[in-house]
Amino acid sequence: MIPVVLHHGLFGLGDLRLGPIRMSYFHKIDRAIASRGHLVIPTRVHPTASVEKRARELKQQILERLELAGQPHAKVLLIAHSMGGLDARYMISRLGMARHVAALLTVCTPHRGSPYADWIERNLGRRIGLLPVVRKLGIDISAGIDLTTEQCARFNENVPDHPDVRYASITCIRPRHQMPAFALHSHTVITAAEGDNDGLVSHRSGQWGEHLGTWPVDHWQAVNRMFAIRHPSEDVSSRYLNVLERWLTNQNDEIRNPNE
Repeated sequence: MIPVVLHHGLFGLGDLRLGPIRMSYFHKIDRAIASRGHLVIPTRVHPTASVEKRARELKQQILERLELAGQPHAKVLLIAHSMGGLDARYMISRLGMARHVAALLTVCTPHRGSPYADWIERNLGRRIGLLPVVRKLGIDISAGIDLTTEQCARFNENVPDHPDVRYASITCIRPRHQMPAFALHSHTVITAAEGDNDGLVSHRSGQWGEHLGTWPVDHWQAVNRMFAIRHPSEDVSSRYLNVLERWLTNQNDEIRNPNE
């Protein structure tokens, strides 16, 4: 069975273990995919560094895990959440990893940036001057700039899709009244700028390559993290399995160019 890489987004810490307790970023999703016989490769890169730095760490981890599994020449299906999708695109296009990636699925990835990153950079960076202070403390928060709409526009010009890799995306949408309390402000800012969103990424920004659909969940529930209590909980593992089955069924199809 083809290996599946699960790559986390901003502030993600991959899989954590405290004695017998294991906390997974892709909660239950990793186990559901493994139950179908796939080698699952969870990642753990710097939580707030630049796309380039995270992409280099991602490359190293994939190659090491494939080597350990005795499949050094294998191609993987790469599923990336949020900022992780930008890391993956950079890795494939700029770091010579197309030979190891059959397809990339991005979930809630801000391919065209997030207006909320713009708001943070404008208000906390320029007006208050908080971000320079954080940098002087030695904390790498380069991700904040890389997620702005201006920087993502440059990224899309300089990081072309590889013709030998299939690109697909999932977007998510939830109304404001069903957002967790901490996401009310970001949802409002993004709605005013770009319309429907998941609390951090708009429907428009999240589309890249073949758009496989829009899930009725927020940005965090897309990886089975439920913070809102005003809507029924849903285990999204089955949604990932449906996409995975679709990929495997069509893996011999002609690869589509997402920009055609």
